[in-house]
Amino acid sequence: MNTTQSAATARPPIRVFLVEDHAITVWGLQRLIESGPCAMTVVGTADSRASLVNHPELPSADVLVLDLDLGDEDGLDAMPEVQRRSAARVLVLTASDDTDRHCRAVERGARGVLHKSEAPQNILEAIERVCSGAVWLSPQLVGQALGRLTSQPRGDHALNKSAQSRISSLTAREREIVKMSSQRPGEKLLRIATDLDMSENTLRNHLTTIYSKLGVRGRLELHVFATEQGLAAE
Repeated sequence: MNTTQSAATARPPIRVFLVEDHAITVWGLQRLIESGPCAMTVVGTADSRASLVNHPELPSADVLVLDLDLGDEDGLDAMPEVQRRSAARVLVLTASDDTDRHCRAVERGARGVLHKSEAPQNILEAIERVCSGAVWLSPQLVGQALGRLTSQPRGDHALNKSAQSRISSLTAREREIVKMSSQRPGEKLLRIATDLDMSENTLRNHLTTIYSKLGVRGRLELHVFATEQGLAAE
């Protein structure tokens, strides 16, 4: 076995948490996820906002697969509490065709939006890519989400001073990471890390620090911020 194969074998499985109120869908998703070619395991399930935010396995999840419709509840209402309790990346899996809801999911921090009519292999690939730090969004949805984010009212001079202050806190290496990451918003983190001559874990640590310094919540918002401030074109 070569080094690459050995590393892939040694990599721990992706820990997936399912939020879905239809038992048959949960059953099917769990079997799909745990029998796929990429090592994944379902660490928990929830069928309501309360059962999700109070679940003991929520903090351990890598990816949260979230349905928008949980009975009479909107799954998006659970996002703030999920983000407080877990570092899991959120992938929305929905039967809804409402692009406004999809955009709101992205605005609240979802890293991907996938329709339930997608092929099973696409669901598995979306989970893997979202876990790796990439986004899983259609080009149309990316355009709509970016348009909404960039059209939000801004406090011109005061905000510009705040942005410049945040940017000045970045190190030269962090600015390099911002530039490359924002230029390639859909790229896997592993590929970006390789081009930056660092490990994927080191890149993740840098991005966490960058998000905190710039006050953004993920790669999509980083892309918007960097584009607006000219960091992507440096």
